[in-house]
Amino acid sequence: MHDTTSKNVWSIALGLAVLMAATRSHHFASITHLPDASWAVFFLAGFYLRSVWAFPALLGLAVVSDYVAITWLGVSDFCVSPAYGFLLPAYAALWLAGRWYARRYHFRFSTLPLLALALVTGAAICELLTSGGFYFFSGRFEETSFAEFGARLARYFPHALEGIALYITAAILVHLAFGLARPGRSAEDDGRQAH
Repeated sequence: MHDTTSKNVWSIALGLAVLMAATRSHHFASITHLPDASWAVFFLAGFYLRSVWAFPALLGLAVVSDYVAITWLGVSDFCVSPAYGFLLPAYAALWLAGRWYARRYHFRFSTLPLLALALVTGAAICELLTSGGFYFFSGRFEETSFAEFGARLARYFPHALEGIALYITAAILVHLAFGLARPGRSAEDDGRQAH
C-alpha cells in the first residue's frame, strides 16, 4: 500500500469529510456549483484510509448530512425512501474498489489503467445499486420495467461518472504534487518502496 503517515491520514480523513459534507445532496453545492462528492469520497477513503472504522464513520456523516439538509435546510426528501438502505452496499462497492486499487498502487503512470478499472467498476456497481434500488424499491414509480431502467442508466450514469472523475482527477493532481515534493524521492523510488 502507499506510504501515508498518521498525520497525513487524519488530514485526508478530515478533508474527505469536509468535502462530502459541503457537497452532499447539493446542500451547499448550489452556491459553488460543485457536484456531490460522496462517490469520490468513499473511493478515496478506501484508497487512503486503512482503518475499517472510516467507512461507517463516513456513512454516518452521509446520513447526518442528509438529515440536517432535509430537516433544517429545506432540501427535498424525495430521495429518502425504503431504497435509502441501498446506499450501504453502493458506497461499500466504491470503498472496496478504492481498497482494491490501494493494494496494487505504485507511484507510476503504469498503474493508471488499474485506477480506471477500479473506479469505473466501483462506480458502475454503485450506480446499479443506487439507481436500481431507487427505481424498483422506492415506491416513487407506479410502473417499472428493465427497459426504462436501462434508459435511465444511459441518461444519468455518464453524469455521475463526470462528477466522480472531477474529484478523482483533483485528487490525482494533489497526490502527484505531494508525492513529487517528498525530498530525495523520485516517482520511480516511491513506486519501488510502496509495498
